[in-house]
Amino acid sequence: PGFIETEMVLAMREDIRQSILEIIPMKRPGTPEDIGAAVSFLCSEQASYITGTTLNVNGGVHMQ
Repeated sequence: PGFIETEMVLAMREDIRQSILEIIPMKRPGTPEDIGAAVSFLCSEQASYITGTTLNVNGGVHMQ
């Protein structure tokens, strides 16, 4: 996953966190709930026909 708001990330200096947010198109860190939602979807019947793909949960960082 991308830049996720965890205890480790929150322990970083504020200026470093802000510089990382500047490169995220959504301008916010991900949350544990964002990751959980992606995992929940992949475990669901709705994703039962998905194979061999990469799901980028990163706020659009790799779109640039």
